Amino acid sequence: MDPTITQEFEQATYAKVTRRLIPFLFVCYVLAYVDRVNVGFAKLEMQQDLGMSDAVYGLGAGIFFLGYFLFEVPANLMLQKLGARRWLGPIMIVWGVVSASTLFVRGPASFYVLRFLLGVVESGFFPGVIFYLTLWYTRKHRARMVAAFMAANPISGVLAGPVSGWILANLTGAGHLRAWQWLFLLEGIPSILAGAVTLLYLADSPAAARWLTAAERKLLLERLAEEEETKSREGEARHRLMDAFRSGKVWILALVYFGAVMGNYGLWFWLPQLIKDSLTGDPWRIGLISMIPWATAAVVMVLYGRHSDVTGERRWHLALALLFGAAAFAASAMPGISGTVGLAALTCSAAAVMCGQSLFWALPTAILSGSAAAAGIAWINSVGNLAGYVSPHLIGVIRDTTGSMAPALLALSFSMLFSAVLVVIVARPRRTTQ
Repeated sequence: MDPTITQEFEQATYAKVTRRLIPFLFVCYVLAYVDRVNVGFAKLEMQQDLGMSDAVYGLGAGIFFLGYFLFEVPANLMLQKLGARRWLGPIMIVWGVVSASTLFVRGPASFYVLRFLLGVVESGFFPGVIFYLTLWYTRKHRARMVAAFMAANPISGVLAGPVSGWILANLTGAGHLRAWQWLFLLEGIPSILAGAVTLLYLADSPAAARWLTAAERKLLLERLAEEEETKSREGEARHRLMDAFRSGKVWILALVYFGAVMGNYGLWFWLPQLIKDSLTGDPWRIGLISMIPWATAAVVMVLYGRHSDVTGERRWHLALALLFGAAAFAASAMPGISGTVGLAALTCSAAAVMCGQSLFWALPTAILSGSAAAAGIAWINSVGNLAGYVSPHLIGVIRDTTGSMAPALLALSFSMLFSAVLVVIVARPRRTTQ
């Protein structure tokens, strides 16, 4: 460690990096998430127009993640080879085009194809950004930065809810298009524009960042090198590609993430319908009400991530978030509760899911590095996000079969409980010999 580097200089350097990267990546992730899940609002009108059952809608919403699963690992390895600027920018442009093209859907087949293609194109973004952050931040800062970045997930719900609701309420028939077609078009265009900006804005690493001084670049690179040495001494460094797939912890972490994602996408793809069933059928009001769970989650996840960083504790913070989510989903499934109480329970579920997902990524980034980090992060995210296929489709089948959401909400509760138990097992601290 360079004795000439003061704590004030180090704090100022990391603050400068954060101001440069996190707000921009945050906006990009908002756009990615809106394009991924706006089908939940489009469903309110599209399903009737196209004669889709709940099972067909659930399968189409979830098939996105099959494309995501198949292409995520190679996409993340491509990012490592090409750099963030030349990889993330083009895929944002393409996913914006594919998302907007959903306005041309005429039945189940075209719906499935476009959702699958969107998953293929988006597969390189989220794990790519998580890996990209490891090129700038040490584990000391990472959970807080990931939480700040992932706050885009619930914030996208805060923003997309009223926007989507307004589009559905006001644009039917404009330009000979249905409102759900306008929704896909208007919410796809910003991603195309952001992709073009990415090509000019991002630096691939501290070494390539011309907006840093030589001293700032040196500090960041030294801290990252020190962390690699620490990982090696602790026996946690796994640099080779195959090390990621040979690690039992990687596979268990993938299952943990699977359970958490079940709850996440169960909410994202079905919350508008839940609000419609229990509170109001007006699209504009549905959009406004849907802001409540995600706005709450955005605040809570950042505070919870900060507390985890300050204490340095990950295992129980993550496990307790998942347990709380399991309890909240179970409460929302109780028979006879009012729409308001149900919304309160789902708000708690959203906050717990977001806390769990943001804290989760501090675990794999602490045990993997190099090519193994790129592949391991992508593999965990790929396997976990298969729940994005299972969850909405399972809920659709349950609704078609039983006519009720209660069994589906209990299934989401069980998945969160399953993940919590695995976290307690896999994240046990190492015993050190004296």
